[in-house]
Amino acid sequence: MLGNEHTFEALLDAIAERVAAKVRSELAHGSPAGTGGPRLMTVDRAAVYLGRTREAVQHLTSCGKIPTVRADRRIFLDVRDLDRWIEENKQSGD
Repeated sequence: MLGNEHTFEALLDAIAERVAAKVRSELAHGSPAGTGGPRLMTVDRAAVYLGRTREAVQHLTSCGKIPTVRADRRIFLDVRDLDRWIEENKQSGD
């Protein structure tokens, strides 16, 4: 029985090390802290991130309230700009 426990513990240690390496890699490649995802988001993903509709996010970008990053014909939004928009639009509950 002791051999099985040792093998199981070794397996858990190996899994933990792989998870830690994955997290370190994502943080080193520019993933914003706390999101676990890419820095640039599509309009659809940004809508989910903000809790808004796709159309609402398109309106925010078209009127210049949130800047865009354009690559070829695709439009992306920087998660830092989304976070800045959130902070700028916070209101205290009076």
